[in-house]
Amino acid sequence: MKVLIVLTSHDRLGDTGKKTGFWLEELAAPYYRFKDAGAEVVLASPKGGRPPLDPKSTDPGFQTDETRRFEKDEEAKTALAHTVRLDSVSAEDFDTVFYPGGHGPLWDLAEDADSTRLIEATLRSGKPLALVCHAPGVLRHAVKPDGTPLVRGRRVTGFTNSEEAAVQLTGVVPFLVEDELVRLGGDFSKAGDWEPYVLQDGLLITGQNPASSGPAADALLKLVHEVAHARK
Repeated sequence: MKVLIVLTSHDRLGDTGKKTGFWLEELAAPYYRFKDAGAEVVLASPKGGRPPLDPKSTDPGFQTDETRRFEKDEEAKTALAHTVRLDSVSAEDFDTVFYPGGHGPLWDLAEDADSTRLIEATLRSGKPLALVCHAPGVLRHAVKPDGTPLVRGRRVTGFTNSEEAAVQLTGVVPFLVEDELVRLGGDFSKAGDWEPYVLQDGLLITGQNPASSGPAADALLKLVHEVAHARK
């Protein structure tokens, strides 16, 4: 099994002067779910090289067993320092694709044509796709073969308006994930703030927040195996 993880290359939190990027737990938890399942994991980002890490995600209160494991893992850190360019990857080379969140994706991946093509090609080829936290916002320009929004009529979740308000960034982000998914016709639902919540609709898996990243990866692994079994 070969898994592609797509990370942001954007490091500026709007006009605040603060840094952003990807959220460490949302990479580390899925990374080890995949690695421990024997998968080959490839990391990609729009610019390639080392993607920016949201410095807040390394605060002690946000550390988990997986983030601590990642920070001691030389192989993982080397892979992170040398992500491949997103425009160099193809959906046909992977069994599945996973998008961690963090605020960065709202600025770059949400508007990235290579990302949109990857998402559309992955689902069109019958392969599962998962996105967590802010990453479901990356679906905003993706369409179905008939040209309608990819999320229209699908059950989806993502970082909620109330969670964005809790971190006081409602007026900073370029758009609110919950509002955008609803605007596009998604059947949006959610759990309480910061509670793990994962939805699967066909081949599309979405998770609400950082705590949902591990469970979303578990759901994705299960779906990959189901798809492989069905093709035999």
